[in-house]
Amino acid sequence: MSLIEVTCAIIVDHRRVLATQRSGEMPHPFKWEFPGGKVREGESPGFCIKREIMEELGVQLVVERRLPSVVHHYESHSVKLIPFMGTIGEAAIVLSEHQQYRWIACDELDQVDWLEADKAIAGMVQRMICQ
Repeated sequence: MSLIEVTCAIIVDHRRVLATQRSGEMPHPFKWEFPGGKVREGESPGFCIKREIMEELGVQLVVERRLPSVVHHYESHSVKLIPFMGTIGEAAIVLSEHQQYRWIACDELDQVDWLEADKAIAGMVQRMICQ
């Protein structure tokens, strides 16, 4: 089973976290996730997350720190999810792949229909920012 490295951005603003909803054409349609994407060959995870956020949301991510990675096993592959906490400033988000985005209050993170790999990240983030 292959292991795919994927980065994701934990974008926090006033105890709220940005989540994106997958479109109906994407694998795992309509599930919510932290925005990000696959690390390309020869690319560092830190560069990848900045590239992916610019491509998917049209904004520049300022990375504050990397969080512990999470590995999740799907039926056909495994994902190593590499989360980065950061901010995007006042720029307007323009979605290129996802159906919608929303800011989720820290105490509501456990009520979202997350993509399986993102559930553990959501729990970690909830413990960090809801304290």
